[in-house]
Amino acid sequence: MSADEVLRRGAVAWLEWRRVEVPDLSDAKLIGMNLRGADLHDLNLRRADLSGAKLIAANLRGANLTNAILDGADLVDANLRSIEAITASATGADFRRANLADANLMGSNFTAVDLRDANLAAVNAIAIDLTSARLRGADLDRINLHRATLCYTDLVQTNLADADLSQAILTEAELGGAHLYRANFTQARLSRSHLVSVYAAVANFDRANLTKADLSWAHLTKASFTKAILHGTNLRGANLSGANLAGASLAGADLTGANLSYANLGGAVFECANLTDTLFTGAIW
Repeated sequence: MSADEVLRRGAVAWLEWRRVEVPDLSDAKLIGMNLRGADLHDLNLRRADLSGAKLIAANLRGANLTNAILDGADLVDANLRSIEAITASATGADFRRANLADANLMGSNFTAVDLRDANLAAVNAIAIDLTSARLRGADLDRINLHRATLCYTDLVQTNLADADLSQAILTEAELGGAHLYRANFTQARLSRSHLVSVYAAVANFDRANLTKADLSWAHLTKASFTKAILHGTNLRGANLSGANLAGASLAGADLTGANLSYANLGGAVFECANLTDTLFTGAIW
């Protein structure tokens, strides 16, 4: 009897079978199955089709889901810690409050997923597609989102401390109130993104494109914006004290009431910028 056939017989049969067998669910067709609370830890689920499956509170810790299909699956409160899910597809899946810490999601398609309040600490998400995903309140501490796509993504009040978002695409992303301490946005594309009141002390925005982004009231002390593009960027009331803006272009930016005390402004361009009540005490030109 195959592993997927045993699963269909229910939890008791599955647990008894696991005691004597090493299940292999690679290529299994588990579409729409009710696997609520199922123990699937460390299993081989490569290329398995779990579309629409009910995996609420299931234990998939350490499972191999490489190239698996999880489109529309319900993974609320699931344990997905340390899973291997390279180039998996999970469009529209529900991962609310799921634990994905230390997972490898490189190259996966997570468009329109719900990851609100999920744990994604130290996840490898290089080149992942999170377009239109909802991550409000999620913990993304130390996540690697290098070259990831996060257009229209909701990252409000997320924790992105020490995260790597270098070369990521965040066009029109929502990051209001996010914790971005020491986050790396080198060469990231943040045009028309919303970063109102973010805490981004010591963050790195070198060569990033922040055209028409909203950074009003953001805490950006000692952040680096060398050669960044800030055309028409809203920096009203932003705290940029000690920031490095060498070679940055702030043409048309709104710096009304911003604090640039002791900032490095060498070679920065302020053509047509609004500098009303801007504070430049000790700034280096």
